[in-house]
Amino acid sequence: MTDDLRRKVLLTALQLDELRASGHDVTILAVHSINPYTGTPSFKGQRIAGAVDTEAYSDFQAPASFAGGQRPLPEIDVLQEKARRWGLRKESTVVVYDGDRSMTAARAWWVLKWAGLPDVRVLDGGMPAWIAAGLPTTDAVAAPHHSDIVLSPGHMPELDAKGALRLGREGVLLDARIRPNYIGGPVEPGQPARGHIPYAISAPAPDNVTDYGNFTDGPTLMEMYRALGADGSSPVGVYCGAGMSAAHTVLALASIGIEAAMYPGSWSQWISDPRRPVITGADPL
Repeated sequence: MTDDLRRKVLLTALQLDELRASGHDVTILAVHSINPYTGTPSFKGQRIAGAVDTEAYSDFQAPASFAGGQRPLPEIDVLQEKARRWGLRKESTVVVYDGDRSMTAARAWWVLKWAGLPDVRVLDGGMPAWIAAGLPTTDAVAAPHHSDIVLSPGHMPELDAKGALRLGREGVLLDARIRPNYIGGPVEPGQPARGHIPYAISAPAPDNVTDYGNFTDGPTLMEMYRALGADGSSPVGVYCGAGMSAAHTVLALASIGIEAAMYPGSWSQWISDPRRPVITGADPL
């Protein structure tokens, strides 16, 4: 059962290769990015044959704003126009991948599901897993046939700031950032506050993956999140710094059958209002 749930959102390299070989209708999106901390591009010149190039920090978010946070959700008409250029169709299985632990691919997965794509999956382990499986790559740029797809927002559960705080009181609110950002403490002048939303539980998204960059096995994920209270018995919400790592955790939870709402604005939006409380330290309160 766990494997069936996982395959609905995650595909191994061999599973994707077999799916395409079977004649199944598959559209592949390569999610490229430039590391915001090092400036290193994720794209190394090779892609899966037929994969359509997309960009993580422009295609799957709107420009940063004070009210919306660092990575607001894209305007639906803008995303729809891009989806048409990419050749997306609702009857196709859309598979997204990146080059680094599926962090940006998970954001693309969430945004496309939010916009109404019924069958979106992530290539588990991304391009490194594809190469490790000995599967072919190409430097050829895909030229997809444009589609007339119609998108609409709101197809994934999401939270605003008030909803995140309420869910923390009444359910399980997970903070997917690395633990030092959750704990918080002093900051340099002009830098945003560090800490966490009241009641939030630290659950760093990097723990979702193995050293090889693929998602860890289902039983391990189930035990990891059970210990944090996310076992399906209470509503679950997730936030991070700006809606990237949170999507990764929503994906990990979906792979074990647990639905979680995401707070897209996340910490970058939460701290835009100085009236909102900031908790520091390793405890939720």
